[in-house]
Amino acid sequence: MIAIGEVARLTGLSVETIRYYEREGIVEKAGRTASGRRAYTEREISELRFIKRCRDLGFTIQDACALRELSKAPEQACRDAEGVATKHLDNVRSKIAALQRLEQALAELVRTCTEGAASCPLLTALLNEPVAKDVISDH
Repeated sequence: MIAIGEVARLTGLSVETIRYYEREGIVEKAGRTASGRRAYTEREISELRFIKRCRDLGFTIQDACALRELSKAPEQACRDAEGVATKHLDNVRSKIAALQRLEQALAELVRTCTEGAASCPLLTALLNEPVAKDVISDH
């Protein structure tokens, strides 16, 4: 049995994140020692690592949990996991495209700046021109 501080070190998660995952039912609550301290098994540590890797790839908690469940039922798992991952990849690509539009808009505003001008074109544009919603959504 391993204490929560050591589990945090082994998984790369903070103690608070581990407690949150337990509180929200994302992972099962760890067993307790006679003194009431959390004590984790290798299986529980493995689950936490799995969730952490999913989160590092940007999957939502819900998707991470779904993928974890799929890993327990390998007969249809690959096709279903591919569906979850493809949906996430499409979302990532959409965000990249939005960030590229945002970059272009900012670059254009910066290009309009001239040193020593009495009126700053960048500030004027920000005061007077609406920015397209798709350029700033999800940021």
